[in-house]
Amino acid sequence: MVQGAALGLGVTTPSSFRTKRTDGSAVLIGALLPLTRPGWVEAGRHLLAGLEQAVRDVNDAGGIAERPLELVVRDTAADPQKAVAAVDELDSLGVAAIAGEYHSVVARTAAARANALGLPFLCSSAVIDALTEQPTKWVARLAPAQSHGWRIFADFLLGAGHRRIAIAAEPSVYWAAGSRILKEYLAPRGCTIAEIDMRSLAPAAVCDHLADSRATALLLLVGHPEPAVPIVKSVRRDERLAGVLIGAPAGQPEFAEWAALLGEDGTAIPFLRYLPERLSPYGVKVETALRERLGEAPSFVALEGYDSMIVLADMLRSQGVNRTRIAEGWAGVAIEGTRGPIRFSRTPGSGIWQWTWPPVQVVDRDPAEPGRFRILHAG
Repeated sequence: MVQGAALGLGVTTPSSFRTKRTDGSAVLIGALLPLTRPGWVEAGRHLLAGLEQAVRDVNDAGGIAERPLELVVRDTAADPQKAVAAVDELDSLGVAAIAGEYHSVVARTAAARANALGLPFLCSSAVIDALTEQPTKWVARLAPAQSHGWRIFADFLLGAGHRRIAIAAEPSVYWAAGSRILKEYLAPRGCTIAEIDMRSLAPAAVCDHLADSRATALLLLVGHPEPAVPIVKSVRRDERLAGVLIGAPAGQPEFAEWAALLGEDGTAIPFLRYLPERLSPYGVKVETALRERLGEAPSFVALEGYDSMIVLADMLRSQGVNRTRIAEGWAGVAIEGTRGPIRFSRTPGSGIWQWTWPPVQVVDRDPAEPGRFRILHAG
């Protein structure tokens, strides 16, 4: 059962997320998702689909000690303050744990609040390394740390022969962290990095900077659809930049909206996705169910949502609903997820429990068939 969200995913406004009273029989899990603008709504919709499908499957298998699992959904709209309010409300409702969130800046704020409240939080999709300021037992993450995935992307660039690279970046903690990871990894390996500050430049001006830098690759560390889509269109139409590779390590081309807005211009743009080369039979079964639920091919974000919920369900079965026991149980997780075996550990420099590591691919959309993804590199 899902509180505050229809199973058909027809949720678009904050007023749709009112909480109903529960009789106390269900085990409540909170969900933080960007379901309205300026959040990345398509990512939130896929994440929600995965969470919902897992709740359905857990309940079909008997629930948690014969108690149904129930999802309490709250929309963050990519707003850190909304996330804080949502965590406070979910805490007051008595949820056993929280899952979800896609945007890194929002996830950081939610993690800090969950830590302060002593509320277990399994971050599904946000990748920023510094998810918490201090080590904590209350927070774990399924998505790979940004430094892990983005170094794999950098290895792809090096293998493809790119040594002059431009980075078009907007100001944010997340984009700044990504830019720093790339520069620290690529510069010692003989690369020249040109930074393009997107705070005051139009897409046409980006083209001029790119041409002047003689870069062979442009990396988009910017939001979607603005300004990513107009930048891609401008670069594609500039004859000076015909041989320039456009890359989007944050994964903007993953979702159908990218292909709908850009068509052929949106192909051959490498990005990171967190999938194995081939899904297991279990993964294929879940993917099929998610495709039916969404009415389109599920992204890896949908699978992150599904895996988050089955991890929490496994912990609830073994640890019960006591929050402290749940938070002390991350190290004991050993289950088969949709994308491989899931286990958590403490990684150097991280204060959280981390799945080490989800599969990482660099892929792009095939120009001959934009709905098909080509695997370019894996790590």
